Amino acid sequence: MNISDPIADMLARIRNAANANLEVTQMPLSKTKKRIAAILKEEGYISDFGIASDSKPTGHLNITMKYGQDQEPAIAGMRRTSRPGRRVYVSYKDIPSVLNGMGTAIVSTSKGIMTGTAARTAKVGGEVLCEIW
Repeated sequence: MNISDPIADMLARIRNAANANLEVTQMPLSKTKKRIAAILKEEGYISDFGIASDSKPTGHLNITMKYGQDQEPAIAGMRRTSRPGRRVYVSYKDIPSVLNGMGTAIVSTSKGIMTGTAARTAKVGGEVLCEIW
């Protein structure tokens, strides 16, 4: 299956799993998705993630969703900022603050994929991949 925007596909799968109160969601594996999943775990939006290898050379990324009281998803919303048709690049001074610091921006920099806060601290700009709150 050829997906033109794999990050948007990842966000859609996570959003759909949260809306359906699923425990685990699965998607094709890539280094970028693995790093985004690691950031989501560090920031407390998901419980865990793991890699399931099967007969295919790439394998799958399994994300264990996180829910609060009353089965409320830990992820309230997410938005793909930079898309294939409209790339969004910013300097470290212009990295967006999501919900006045209550959310997280994920930025692809020359030093790797990191949160907006980490990119500001390291004084590196880059492409704003998505925002999560």
